[in-house]
Amino acid sequence: MRYVLVLLAALGIAASSLALREHYRTEGDSPCSINEGWDCGIVNHSPYATLGGIPVAIIGIAGYLLMGVLGWRRAWRWLLAAALAGLAFSLYLAHVEAHILGVWCVYCAISLGDISLITLLALATTLVTLRKPLIRS
Repeated sequence: MRYVLVLLAALGIAASSLALREHYRTEGDSPCSINEGWDCGIVNHSPYATLGGIPVAIIGIAGYLLMGVLGWRRAWRWLLAAALAGLAFSLYLAHVEAHILGVWCVYCAISLGDISLITLLALATTLVTLRKPLIRS
């Protein structure tokens, strides 16, 4: 399971890195400007793209890196806590995209799916780990 979680964390780092690249893009059209409903440029240049002056994408990279390390070390409870925090933040950002900006970012949507899957796997793994001592008794 840890290899799957590390792979998903790497996917999250990749999606967050692409969003960070978009955040700092100053010239040209966004490569993910698909239509009026999907435009990473609008999302990543909005006031919601930073938190305390730090780009949200950097927070995402750091979070996925932490989750990858926790998954590799099989620190399931800590991974679950980090994943739940990441999921809550990602859902807040999805709310901003849907109800405030009215525009979605492809990279952010990939990240939302990724953190959702990591959270489900971390929850399942934690529950299985918690049950093992009960089964062996």
